[in-house]
Amino acid sequence: MTPHGQLAIRRPADLPLDSLVRLVRSYEENITGVATCTREDVLLETSRPACAENSWCLTGPGDEVLAWAAMTPCGDVLDAALTSLPGRHGESAARTLLCLMLDRADELSVERGKPYAVTVGGVLHGDSVIPSVLKEAGFVRSAALGRYDIDLTVPLLPPLLPDGGVVRQAGAEDEGTLHALHLRSLSKGPKAEDPASFRAGLRRLRDSGGVTLLLEVSGRPVGYALARTAAGEGRVLDLGVAPAFRGLGIGLALLTAVLAELRGLGATRALVTLDSGDLDDHEALGHVLRIQGARVVTRFRRAGTD
Repeated sequence: MTPHGQLAIRRPADLPLDSLVRLVRSYEENITGVATCTREDVLLETSRPACAENSWCLTGPGDEVLAWAAMTPCGDVLDAALTSLPGRHGESAARTLLCLMLDRADELSVERGKPYAVTVGGVLHGDSVIPSVLKEAGFVRSAALGRYDIDLTVPLLPPLLPDGGVVRQAGAEDEGTLHALHLRSLSKGPKAEDPASFRAGLRRLRDSGGVTLLLEVSGRPVGYALARTAAGEGRVLDLGVAPAFRGLGIGLALLTAVLAELRGLGATRALVTLDSGDLDDHEALGHVLRIQGARVVTRFRRAGTD
């Protein structure tokens, strides 16, 4: 499929991984002046089971990737990412891939006999392309999140746990408990409702040397954190707290504990994305962690699909 000229729609699997990495890093640098995306981040995204049928790239001459869209089913939500560089083809590239995503969303709704809500996350504050294209297509802002770049070269303070609180490594026997906490947490991202898919993701994370922590208070599971590291870069992938235990410092205790684990694995920095359900007060981060940078990312949802 060639929209015009030398532009073409391609599947990510048919392109060099590094071309996708260059796109995302260029997107970040153009908007914030700093790129945090790594090859491992893109590899994780492209290795998702749904990626083959629900991901597209728009390329120019020499297979240069100008835009990339990917969509993952999460229960009744299709959670998407849309990245497009500003410039001559920026808006038209974003519109082209968004149309493909929405057409695919309609196909999945027919195939599975149920309507899907559609969200697009990870849009950086200052992006001059994606928000306007999403607004044209009937999307509205859903949630703003903070993304923090944390320096792990300095020792971390030990987690401040509530009375009776213990943080431990979660094993295979805890997969059901982690999934229940995941579904109950008030984080604004889509939920992985299918237990089998959630457990498969946990196993892949453990097999790759990732971190899975469970926080219990008097033996009762109240929070969890998932993270991984590669080439000195850490990522906190998920962090959730049971609603009844919010406001007790559980989120901050989990965050400091999982960052300490990443530091122990050799990470010198870590990236973590938090919404208002993760920590009671984001300003508390600056008192216990050395933050090298912070940025705002926005999630959009298609109006009328809740």
